[in-house]
Amino acid sequence: MTSLWLSRPIPVETDGPPSPRRFDEIVVGAGLTGLVTAVLLARAGRRVCVLEAREIGAVATGNTTAKLSVLQGAHLQRVRRRTSAEVLQAYVDANLAGQSWLLAYLAERGVPVQRRDAVSFGTTPEGRETVEREAEVAREAGLRVMTDVPAGLPFPVHGAVRLANQAQFDPMEVLAALAAEFRGLGGVLRTGVRMTGASVGSPVRVHSTAGEFSCDRLVLATGTPILDRGLSFAKLRANRSYAAAYRTDAALPQAMYLSVDEPSRSIRTAPDPDLYAESGELLLVGGYGHEVGRHPSPASRVAALDEWTRSVWPDAALTHRWSAQDYETPHGVPFVGWLPRGRGRVFIATGYDKWGMTNAVQCGLTLAADLLGELPDWARTLRHRFTTPVALGVGLGMNAAVAKEYAVGWGRALARRLPEQAPAEGAGVVGRVGLAPVPTAVSTVDGVTCRVSGICPHLGAVLAWNDAEQTWDCPAHASRFTADGRRLEGPATRDLGRREAPRPEPAHREAPVGAAESPVPRR
Repeated sequence: MTSLWLSRPIPVETDGPPSPRRFDEIVVGAGLTGLVTAVLLARAGRRVCVLEAREIGAVATGNTTAKLSVLQGAHLQRVRRRTSAEVLQAYVDANLAGQSWLLAYLAERGVPVQRRDAVSFGTTPEGRETVEREAEVAREAGLRVMTDVPAGLPFPVHGAVRLANQAQFDPMEVLAALAAEFRGLGGVLRTGVRMTGASVGSPVRVHSTAGEFSCDRLVLATGTPILDRGLSFAKLRANRSYAAAYRTDAALPQAMYLSVDEPSRSIRTAPDPDLYAESGELLLVGGYGHEVGRHPSPASRVAALDEWTRSVWPDAALTHRWSAQDYETPHGVPFVGWLPRGRGRVFIATGYDKWGMTNAVQCGLTLAADLLGELPDWARTLRHRFTTPVALGVGLGMNAAVAKEYAVGWGRALARRLPEQAPAEGAGVVGRVGLAPVPTAVSTVDGVTCRVSGICPHLGAVLAWNDAEQTWDCPAHASRFTADGRRLEGPATRDLGRREAPRPEPAHREAPVGAAESPVPRR
């Protein structure tokens, strides 16, 4: 799976091993949050380094649908229900600030942007009620939404709410512009360097696969924080969703759409790089998400997305397919600021709940303000929100589900004895080998059978096979690994341990009747 955005590599210059190792701030993660934060710090004259475990935009930003919108499906009413009117207003103001900053930046840098209306729609009577509530909440927060206009979709809907003049773009072009400015300001950008831990003192010592770095303050912009201080992993729910790009000769809807019913369906267009279609645009469809590691067959979700798309656009021809991971907080608003037990030297941003374009930027603005000066009023309100009974209930439900996954996963793995034959192509299974107390995970991908540890190195949950992406996913806290055990994302910082294939037992041969036992020679 390679996203439309990552399939067209944009050259970005980075720095090599001779770079310095002592900085004012180190930012871990070269996605939108990390690079916005780094640019703002570098503009203020700070000595900043960005460390990225893979490549720029390799995780969330490069696999988004890239909608820069303040109307976010049915998310505003979720924030209102879990918090308060004051927090809702601050959340909307924060997203407006992030949107405004990024649009101004892209205009200044000449990055192409398509202005589109955002539309939340319902396909059922219940969906209509949800849409109507979303419109009420949006108006309560000062957004000028419309409900008396056609949805503009080629299938029937029961209701829609529209917010004009939002935006969409290629997120990798955004990251390339930010990276270029950052390095032009003297920042150091290292890729292929994975942070493996940190000693939080003065200075903070950052341990990595490229040795040790040090800084006054550390920013974790890694999707979910990769330090367990503060127990952020226990306050998040991770979801995986899928997207695909298609060519079609049919007329394409000219807005950014998101359904409020399940399964969720996201629809937008993007410029066709090959100008194959007469319209010069591709159709992008996303959604059909599930909690990470907890669906029996993610491939069935991908197939359902494709089936639905072709039912609406019969001539749709697939060009790209990809997936993304998002984290939800109990309150519905991101966690951003200093990390508990980080001694005021470690900062985080997480919990964008599928709205990373606006939230990534507003969190970058918040982090920079934390490190450089006065917080905006909206950031102060979001930071000092109280935990309502509704949000507390959501959090308890998240942790109860994690506890269940531990019990079910270990019980199932220890009860299953791995067969001697390798799994079929594209399949993976977890079980025990002989009397071994630790489960082994076995998979076959591209004809190669790999055996790795079946437990997550983060906190020991039993892994699940993702048959859509051919990865090992942790159902507890959403770390993910390739079939051969390399870490992809999540709170884990180590790869999976390798397991040796079991040796076949020697064949037992019976001696012929009457044959004498051969003497054992003495030496």
